[in-house]
Amino acid sequence: MAASMLGWAWGPLRPGVPGVWARGRRLPGPAGSGRSVAAASGPGGAGADRYCLELLRKRDYEGYLCSLLLPTEFRSSAFALRAFNVELAQVKDSVSEKTIGLMRMQFWKKTVDDIYSDNPPHQPVAVELWKAVKRHNLTKRWLMRIIDEREKNLDDKAYRNIQELENYAENTQSSLLYLTLEILGIRDLHADHAASHIGKAQGIVTCLRATPYHSSRRRVFLPMDICMLHGVSQEDLLRKSQGKNVRDVVYDIASQAHLHLKHARSLHKSVPVKAFPAFLQTVALEDYLKKIQKVNFDIFHPSLQQKNTLLPLSLYIQSWRRRY
Repeated sequence: MAASMLGWAWGPLRPGVPGVWARGRRLPGPAGSGRSVAAASGPGGAGADRYCLELLRKRDYEGYLCSLLLPTEFRSSAFALRAFNVELAQVKDSVSEKTIGLMRMQFWKKTVDDIYSDNPPHQPVAVELWKAVKRHNLTKRWLMRIIDEREKNLDDKAYRNIQELENYAENTQSSLLYLTLEILGIRDLHADHAASHIGKAQGIVTCLRATPYHSSRRRVFLPMDICMLHGVSQEDLLRKSQGKNVRDVVYDIASQAHLHLKHARSLHKSVPVKAFPAFLQTVALEDYLKKIQKVNFDIFHPSLQQKNTLLPLSLYIQSWRRRY
């Protein structure tokens, strides 16, 4: 298998990979009550922006760094959006029963409905998200799609195939990028297309990076079709096997992330330059894919769990170069 080769022979995208979702017309802005963004300084509003920033810094450090490199006028909205995503992502690991998780997801569905009725609850992330919706007229269905997909993912089941993992990534990570583009005031088909691929790459890489953690909790989420193709059982992954067949599974999955990243970058000449800051997370994705190649696709190698202390500098350089 090519996993043992010095070169990385990436194959073509697998058939059946969903294409970019065409984004619809924006919903009208929140109507009616006349509440202004400036009015959100009461209970739940005071310090809400700081709360989102700290939540992001602790729970999504890479997202925090990328948001810091956005133009100043868009940062607080990006912090709110990513803090919303963190709140949803934390549900699965913070509840002992699925029923409690479903209740939390229901809270966020109602919160989004209330935000678009101009009546957000006095919860820091909700208040900041409401401000972002007011400022940028964000599309409600992307927010709801993220919640719906996170809710479906509360079941502790492995993805049946790579397409199922990509669908999950499209509905969560890509939706997050579509909203980030809206914050930047960009509505462009090529930017959407790039966002779709970057979101899928992000979802796949996140699944790979989380595998050691999931294995320690006796859970496996890697696509079953690829595991079966190489004769890898769940027990192999729970025992943190470093066998060639496990590396081959990781190689195939990492290859798919690499191809999505490559496809997104092939569109850079068509994507508006103003959209590039939304895609800076490609730096962290590429960094992980290079590191996993360097350790010959040993997903449990300790070096993969170490934070890249040069990431802030790499992000800054990429931002300065106006590339993604």
